[in-house]
Amino acid sequence: MNLETALSHMRDVVARWYVGQARAADIVHTACDLLVAGLDGPSLCMLAAVSVRHADEEVPELLEAALRDVGLAFFEKGTQAAQETGLQAMAARVLSGAMTPRELAVWAHATFGHGTLERAERLVQLDDFYDTVDYMEATVEDLDAEVLRAARGILNPSAQQ
Repeated sequence: MNLETALSHMRDVVARWYVGQARAADIVHTACDLLVAGLDGPSLCMLAAVSVRHADEEVPELLEAALRDVGLAFFEKGTQAAQETGLQAMAARVLSGAMTPRELAVWAHATFGHGTLERAERLVQLDDFYDTVDYMEATVEDLDAEVLRAARGILNPSAQQ
């Protein structure tokens, strides 16, 4: 794995961990990938050395310093910044085809609900529309296209119209 791919993978895994879509053990494995790719740092080494059995307890204590070692941003889990970072990671997954538009809408609704995270609100609304699509003029395909449009807006807010 090359350096840029390893960094991108760590960024994605941490972002998904922020919103409960990746395990602390996944972060440990990804830290190992960073070491193999050639990155180094005392905190990164400590993170990579965590036993996966104890990852849930140890990763939160080591993550900030390890990310600093490799030049990646850290956010406290549960903060708006962490939630938005997780939302972006999940939006990227639907655009890459790793999950369906409906799955993204359902996830956003279950994770954030109405009125919690402004950038997720459109996805939450679209989940409601999926539930009533049989009574609307729109089709599931129309809703899928709207979710994809919303996901693109989440990843590139300046391009949103």
